[in-house]
Amino acid sequence: MSDAAALKDQGNKAFAAKDYTKAIDLFSQAIELDKSNHVLYSNRSAAKAGLKDWAGALQDAEECVKINPKWAKGYARKGAAFHGSRRYDEAITAYEAGIAIEDSPALQKGLKEVKDAKDADEAADPGGLLKQFADPNLIGKLAANPKTKPLLDDPSFVAKAMGLVSVGGSLASEPFQPSRLHFKLYNFHHTFTPRAFVRVSKSYAGLTGGEETKMEVDEEVEPEKKEALELKAKGAEAYKKKDFATAKEAFEKAWETWPKDISFLTNAAAAEFEAGDYDAAIATCTKAVDEGRELRADYKLIAKAFGRIGSAYLKKGDLGQAISHFQKSLTEHRTPDILKKLNETEKLKKEQDKKAYINPELADKAREEGNAHFKTGDYAGAVKAYTEAINRAPEDPRGYNNRANAYTKLVALPEALKDAEQAIAVDPKFIKARIRKSLILFSMREYTKAMEAAQEATDFDEDKKHTAEIESLMQKCAAALYAERSQETEEQTLARAMKDPEVAQIMSDPIMQSLLQQAQQDPASLQDHMKNPMVAQKIRKLIAAGIIKTR
Repeated sequence: MSDAAALKDQGNKAFAAKDYTKAIDLFSQAIELDKSNHVLYSNRSAAKAGLKDWAGALQDAEECVKINPKWAKGYARKGAAFHGSRRYDEAITAYEAGIAIEDSPALQKGLKEVKDAKDADEAADPGGLLKQFADPNLIGKLAANPKTKPLLDDPSFVAKAMGLVSVGGSLASEPFQPSRLHFKLYNFHHTFTPRAFVRVSKSYAGLTGGEETKMEVDEEVEPEKKEALELKAKGAEAYKKKDFATAKEAFEKAWETWPKDISFLTNAAAAEFEAGDYDAAIATCTKAVDEGRELRADYKLIAKAFGRIGSAYLKKGDLGQAISHFQKSLTEHRTPDILKKLNETEKLKKEQDKKAYINPELADKAREEGNAHFKTGDYAGAVKAYTEAINRAPEDPRGYNNRANAYTKLVALPEALKDAEQAIAVDPKFIKARIRKSLILFSMREYTKAMEAAQEATDFDEDKKHTAEIESLMQKCAAALYAERSQETEEQTLARAMKDPEVAQIMSDPIMQSLLQQAQQDPASLQDHMKNPMVAQKIRKLIAAGIIKTR
């Protein structure tokens, strides 16, 4: 009956906008789809009352009571319809019947208003004016009385008199303003003053348009729903106390009692989640999603169910399913907490996949394939194979070093330098990577940096296996630097070198100034000072900058 519910919601909105005709039409359409829904009749009764259609309002109110005689609000509608028709005694009976079922403030207020209206009418009509108009033989009596017979010559008077007879003497249809001729009607039987008549008219103003009658449509709280909400509250209290078994039981019973709110299911899943039963939480939330689709539930509740499924899979270590359900949750409704969980889980999944891919044996095989491609001049194929080797063994510096060599052949020098530095980061004692870095910097014409990299390689070459290769590289760098600086004067060399902040700091160091002055008198003294690692590093920097010349 979801379409009937939608029509009901539209009707409620029309009623709130005081478009009673439209509201009646929408409620009528809803009734055609769900004729056993007493709330729809109650709401249509209210809309008809808004148009002062008291007979129609009463008919719908009686149908509402017939369908659900234990629903107190139906009697309130019936009492309001009787009140509008000025059938006060019947209105009082209806309100009292409703109060017997549920003593609510709304029913008590309606009963009081009816009694007040009845008292006001009786006080304003002591002579029984309205009762006289309720006599179905009124016109005949007027014609038979010589004093009132002339009044029948006035068509407007006859029309008003007949109208009053048709509604049992009620002035509810329209305010009745008497003329002097009308007062002659009762001069033969009563003494009646205009002031008294005006009091009668004013006493009916609330039901004839003189002031707005406040009415509202119903949003029924069914007994089952009320019980379910009480169970939900009980479950929430148990959840706060970390009594998850009791909480789960209460939430599940709430759903069984009133299976129209999937928050009962998502709450039960929360209890299962906290209890560590992640499979049960997933199953319950999956049910919540399915039921929610059928009920056309709020998309935020659907999103919450998907998010909770994702969290459960995350706890189980199934990152793929967690990511999938976090994404589904964000599709329904985007929230910062789920977005954060998705980003964190995707990062974990990437790291997990990377670790799962590690296989040293396959890394060796891929590196050998890369070597084969390199030997045949297929450097792009070599890069691809070395990349596979790196993915299979990211902690092996050989893969980075070999790929750096292949990149060098492809003249992709920035990429080659990055790989050489990564190989050094993985294993600082891997001398081949340090030599590779120096060679790449030399190719980039960064001769000073190339010299420094070669000197660092010397420091790490503890077993002196690469001494010859490193010395050859250093001589090559020195020759390039000499050729580059051959036309420089000592002043130009010093000015260029001092642009390097590190060189400027060394030159301003008093200890280094003393050592340099000593070296001018005794060049061999530098060899003794080189035994100090920190001094050696600074001297190499000055040699690379061209301030200290070795040839």
